[in-house]
Amino acid sequence: TFYGLQTAGFLLTAFLMIIGIRGGFQLKPINIITAGQYTQAQNISLLLNTPFTIIKTVDQQALQPVKYFEDEELDSIFNPVYFYGTEMNDSIPTNKNVVLIIMESMSGEHIGAFNKHIPGYEGFTPFLDSLMGHSVVFNGFANGKQSIEAVPTVVAGLPTLMNRPYIISAYAGNKINSLANILGQQGYSTAFYHGGTNGTMDFDGFALMAGYDNYFGRTEYNKESDFDGNWGIFDEPFFQYVTHELDESGQPFFATLFSLSAHHPYTIPEQYKGKFRKGKLEIQEAVMYSDFALKRFFETASGMDWFNNTLFIITADHTSEPNLDEYKTRLGAYRIPVIFYSPKGELTQPENIAVSQADIMPSILYLLNYQDPFIAFGNNVFDGSEKHFAVNFLNGIYQIIDNEYVLQFDGNKSIALYSYAEDKLLENNVIGEYPEKVKNLERMLKAYIQQYNNRLIENRLSVR
Repeated sequence: TFYGLQTAGFLLTAFLMIIGIRGGFQLKPINIITAGQYTQAQNISLLLNTPFTIIKTVDQQALQPVKYFEDEELDSIFNPVYFYGTEMNDSIPTNKNVVLIIMESMSGEHIGAFNKHIPGYEGFTPFLDSLMGHSVVFNGFANGKQSIEAVPTVVAGLPTLMNRPYIISAYAGNKINSLANILGQQGYSTAFYHGGTNGTMDFDGFALMAGYDNYFGRTEYNKESDFDGNWGIFDEPFFQYVTHELDESGQPFFATLFSLSAHHPYTIPEQYKGKFRKGKLEIQEAVMYSDFALKRFFETASGMDWFNNTLFIITADHTSEPNLDEYKTRLGAYRIPVIFYSPKGELTQPENIAVSQADIMPSILYLLNYQDPFIAFGNNVFDGSEKHFAVNFLNGIYQIIDNEYVLQFDGNKSIALYSYAEDKLLENNVIGEYPEKVKNLERMLKAYIQQYNNRLIENRLSVR
């Protein structure tokens, strides 16, 4: 009996220690970013203790300082500090509401409007295709391959150019600019909506750290009959919930809505099974359901007073498993939509340019006539004078994309150049044929990397 009690006591103590170390019963253990739920970004370092920080970062490979260029030359090539100043954009009214929608796994491959060049191809996004006909549309690029990488890229112009996503990196406690804290200072109410179980991918911690007033997840939704049995709340009911929450919030507002249902295991609500066409990929039925949920969102929102005074931006977090060959390449693996929609039709489509998720923040702030400086590792898509490009990083290889070519760089030298406009499958490495193009793209990429690495290391991601 004595040994039995000792064993039981030991097991109970071990169990409580494990729960204490991971921070509770939530899906993911607490991390540096979790501190964002309890304090503002500038105070995170005061909240965290040294042993905890060491434990959470001991296995991480730190970014290395880079000096390809002297500071003055560096800023002349690429400078992430934006200052529109008194440069006024009159295409849309000031204080317009903003709804930023991030669609889970909405690859370019699933979108019919992006694949008209493929004979007989039928996409899986009939509503999005129709909305694109009234929008500014870019066949753009994700900056990463994971949902956890997409959120800081889209809402803060801060991509992940390292092996560990920013949200769970050693730099997660850095003070940053984001659409939430910038627009919040302009009098906007701000909210982040994701139907997943609270704690999923640390979205709630990042959202509050980034300056959102409120986070709404599965807990706040509080209706378990709409739970998908895996990740959280089905898209259609959650999207409807968001429209009503927005209707009750004060204007102007900024809201970010992240969908859920096109995530493995791709569960469809019982009442909709058999309604949506299946494709060659298991995900495509769920993509059609999410597109349907988006349609219902717009149908409901269009009847609300705030709709016509709202700018909508729709993009994807990342791509899904591909089927078509052109989406199996290192370029196609990042193809996603970037869409700007204003019900009043004030926006003008720019010429063919390379666009990425990181461009969303500076573009929105330009449209809203924001006049103070901020930092973003992207470009304003509505500025024809800028050099437009996209950057992504995977397994030690950087990739920079302009409107015709993609250059791959290993940190020391360029290793490949492809004319993707003509060579969709990236079969012909033409790095030896266009030395001037290689030089220019490599120069821009090096400046981008230098600004990124050094600013993260030195905690210089905010001008405030």
